Amino acid sequence: AFSTRQQEMGVERVVVKEGDGKTFPKKGDELKMHYTGTLKSNGNKFDSSVDRGKPFQFIIGIGQVIKGWDEGVMQMSLGEKATLTMTSDYGYGEEGSPPVIPPNSDLVFEVELLAVGGAGKKGGCNIL
Repeated sequence: AFSTRQQEMGVERVVVKEGDGKTFPKKGDELKMHYTGTLKSNGNKFDSSVDRGKPFQFIIGIGQVIKGWDEGVMQMSLGEKATLTMTSDYGYGEEGSPPVIPPNSDLVFEVELLAVGGAGKKGGCNIL
């Protein structure tokens, strides 16, 4: 069966492991995440905080990261592991990120939300 459906622009999230279902990032929250980024076209890995053994910290929702992260990560809850697949316009666009990400590259990120603001510090459980 032939499909004429065009590739939708944006980001698609597929949950690999459920999070807590209640602690979601809000615009301006500081997040701590692990990620591994690959090119959708050939699976080549271009970056990984997991390989470095150091989580990535950033502020969500203010353009500090690529659009696919600002939108995709906001849908995740604390502790969730997910795969974010995004079109190039939600990644690095026409410029790419030479030399590792060619222009107009669709990207795939395996991501894990480790901390939202003060929530989710290492140790496992939060006592309310």
